[in-house]
Amino acid sequence: MSPNYYEFNNPPKLLSGTYALENIPGTLKDLKAERPLLLCDRMLEKIGILQIVIDAMASGGAAPAGSFTEIPPDSSSQVVNQIAALYRSLNCDSLIAVGGGSVLDTAKGVKILISQDSDDIKKLMGYEAIDCGRRVPFLAVPTTAGTGSEATMVAVILDPVNKIKMEFISSHLLPDVAVLDPRMTLTLPPRTTASTGMDALCHAMEAYTCLQKNPVSDAFAVVALEIIRENLHTAVHNGKDVKARQAMANAAFMAGAAFSNSMVGMIHAIGHALGGVCHVPHGEAMTILMPYCMEFNLELLDDLYGKLLLYIAGVEVYTKTPPKERGRKTISWIRQMTSEFHESCGLPMRLRETKATKEDFERVSQTAMKDGAMIVNPKQVSRQDVLNILEKAY
Repeated sequence: MSPNYYEFNNPPKLLSGTYALENIPGTLKDLKAERPLLLCDRMLEKIGILQIVIDAMASGGAAPAGSFTEIPPDSSSQVVNQIAALYRSLNCDSLIAVGGGSVLDTAKGVKILISQDSDDIKKLMGYEAIDCGRRVPFLAVPTTAGTGSEATMVAVILDPVNKIKMEFISSHLLPDVAVLDPRMTLTLPPRTTASTGMDALCHAMEAYTCLQKNPVSDAFAVVALEIIRENLHTAVHNGKDVKARQAMANAAFMAGAAFSNSMVGMIHAIGHALGGVCHVPHGEAMTILMPYCMEFNLELLDDLYGKLLLYIAGVEVYTKTPPKERGRKTISWIRQMTSEFHESCGLPMRLRETKATKEDFERVSQTAMKDGAMIVNPKQVSRQDVLNILEKAY
């Protein structure tokens, strides 16, 4: 059902495919950016991913004014503040973020601080309408195919002192350019490939079923699911398959654009809490929680889940499944995917396989109920509901 009114915002210019990185110098010139600050994490620097980007820039006569490679697995408010100070000290005029969700979200946090002329990201927590402020050209180069952060107006940044994940939402957080180059994901290990791929699947699924869904976000979501169905297995089991890697990068971008506009629901709300309190990796939290949260929402979303079976499982499974059974079949199909990845590469299926403990559940439930993603979940969720889901998923 179409809403009476909706907005869809997806401004990043997309550079996708072979030698996409070599187009960065021309893009910087087009943005009138001459002194970019390059952001990455230590591991990507160590394995040579960062150097591939630097070499591609050099081939077109561009070079970073500086770099920061100490970004932690969970983007940290302290690190965001530190990078913003470095940006100012080096007189930089743009950002290039090379990495997964943490690096890209960190860059968004830096963009907020520079654009708003602030020195502490926590001072801006709770702002519902961050204006454009000072212009900060921003290029996102994702090295995983899952978070979709290169296409979202959302940044999730950890406050390590209070152990909460702060969410910032503004169209001004969107990158100017997203660069999807298959060289960036060829070295991803199977478990990470599976985890980030399931994260992208969850983004598309929640985008298609949350209260702010609209025809445009639906189109992005279902095509993303179709691409994931056709390519995730290959990407996990044959990581050097360039075609599958590029396809998954495109799917993650599309799923990101979908949920950035339609939002995500309770799976992400609980997942954010598990990440903040227990340090459960985001993709793993999504994988574990997805079937249990879908079962909770099933009474309201049976029809929509049934429609998604076509894209998640394919036409043969869809046509052989009676219409009244398609919603549940979608959930069981996702469980089957998870089980296969659990056996082949160790992707966890239960919370007991992560750092989460039952002693954490009370705090996780309290944190989840404060998460903005709960607002657009189709079915109202209580703290006891969250506790029940955590128990089932354990």
